[in-house]
This record gives sequence, C-alpha cells and structure tokens, in this order.
Amino acid sequence: MTTLPLTPSLSALDPEARHVLELGRQAEAPPFEAGTPEQARRAYNEGFPTLQGEREPVASISERIVAGPGRPLTLRIYRGQGAPATEAPALLYLHGGGWVIGNLDSHDEICRWLANEAGAVVISVDYRLAPEHKFPAAIEDCRATLAFMQSAADELGIDAGHIAVAGDSAGGNLATVLCLLARGDRIQLTAQLLFYPNTDAAQTADSYRRFAEGFGLTASTMAWFRDHYIRDAADIGDWRASPLKAESLAGAPPAFIAIAGHDILADEGEAYARRLQEEGVPVVLRHWRGQIHGFVSMGRHGPAARQAVAAAVAAWRGFDPAFGKI
Repeated sequence: MTTLPLTPSLSALDPEARHVLELGRQAEAPPFEAGTPEQARRAYNEGFPTLQGEREPVASISERIVAGPGRPLTLRIYRGQGAPATEAPALLYLHGGGWVIGNLDSHDEICRWLANEAGAVVISVDYRLAPEHKFPAAIEDCRATLAFMQSAADELGIDAGHIAVAGDSAGGNLATVLCLLARGDRIQLTAQLLFYPNTDAAQTADSYRRFAEGFGLTASTMAWFRDHYIRDAADIGDWRASPLKAESLAGAPPAFIAIAGHDILADEGEAYARRLQEEGVPVVLRHWRGQIHGFVSMGRHGPAARQAVAAAVAAWRGFDPAFGKI
C-alpha cells in the first residue's frame, strides 16, 4: 500500500473536493465541537441537502417500525430497480455521522444508488445516537435489525442467505463490528462494504496529524464525536468501539473498503484492510486519492460518489458467486 505524502496540499485534491471545502469556508459555520449535539444535528440537517446527489427513483420505498433493544426502531426499505420480488439480495446500510448526527434522510441517496446498482433490497435503520444513547446502544440496534432481516426474510422478499452489511465513517465502524459479531451469531454475511470506516477509537494514526485541519472532518471534531459516543476511556480499547483491536478478524465476510486520500481516517482504514488480508479475508481496497472524508455523500458536486457506490456493488457481486443467479 502506498503511503501518502507527509505534507498534503489542497492542490492535490480533486476539483470537486476543493469546491466542497470552499463552500464550507464560505458558510463560516462553527465546528460541531463549538456547540451541543442538538445544535450539530440542526446544522448537519440544514447542510446535507446541498451536498447530496440525485435521489433517483427506486422500485419502491416503505418504512416499518420493529422492536428494538432500547426503543422501537424505524427502518426504511428500498427495493431497487430490477430487484426480484422474492429472495432478492439484501443490504443493511448503517449511516455515518460520528454516532451523534445523521438519520434516514441524510444517506437516502446512497441507499437508492446501492439498491438500483445491485438490483437489491437495501434497509437503513434509524439507530440510537449518542450522547443520549452511548456505546454500545447503536451496535445493539444494528444487531437487532440484522436479526429481524434474517427472521422476516420471506416477508421482506429477501434471501436470508444473501445479506451484506455496509456503512460509511461511523456507520462503517458499526458495520465492521456487526460483521465480527455475526460470527458468534452464526449469521453468514456475503460482504461488508465500507466507505472510509472508523476502526480505531484511539485516534493516533498518522493521518490524524497529516489531515488534522483544512480537509473537512478535523481531528478535534472526530475526538468530540468519539467522546460523546464512549462511556469512559476504557471503551477505547474495546474491540466493539475499535474493531482494529479485535483479537481475530478471521471468518469475517469479504470486504470492500473505500479510502479517501485526504482523510484523518485514511490510515486506520488501510490498517483494517491489511489485517483482514493477513487473516485470510478477501479484500477489495480502492483509493480515491484526491478526495476528502464523506465524499460518497457529496454526489451533487461530482462523479466520485456514484463511482464509489458502483465499485462497492461490483465487489459485492464478485464476492458472492450466486449473486447474478438470484
């Protein structure tokens, strides 16, 4: 794997990434850590529509409320164009947002793209957020959603033997943890599709230094997210918060991992890919070297977002030989 330069420059960014950063500078919005979680959520909800790509039509969208471990969970169910009415491949998508912000709407366009690209059913869950619901509440909600998908597969029109998990950033963290827990739950997942995942709550990788400021997600904001999520410092070493610290990754499902080249999470995403490969897990590692954290949610400003989704689906198809026969 290639190491990025020690002195990153904005000139090395793709034009669309530079444009998004300039929009952020023009907005002059205070960083999330300057306010409360509720203020951060309001600011994020006001801002994400200016970044999202086209919300293209899917075959159908519905919502359902199911029992959860702490409260009822709202699921949004996307049936993609071309998805079979029964025994369709399925994907559980876990949205990013530092475990503190984000919701079903903030990642709606990604779920639509995944559903249509794969001809699959994509289910997104409105899991509990921190700091009101700290670690491991979000994990428990995601685990309950996966169990529901397994038990209600016929009703949902999906194939219980062809379920994958995906997520971006903190959602990528939850997806990796869910895949490791699935080994003990005896759930055979076909893939994990990870977009710039958070894998180490210690936040000590060198990319935290290289991209600490000026590239979108900052080191101080990421620390603020983490500190709202964990209960205390001991949680940093818990593999369910830091899957890179898991004793073993063997037996995890095949992984697609997308890395943004100018991202504080770049090094830990690459480190997770290396560990998976070393422990015998098939990995497709793709770099978008001129991109910044969150680029898959910036489809309004360039093609990289949709390209990453298409690459993830192509990897998913490659991991599951039966995919095209479903």
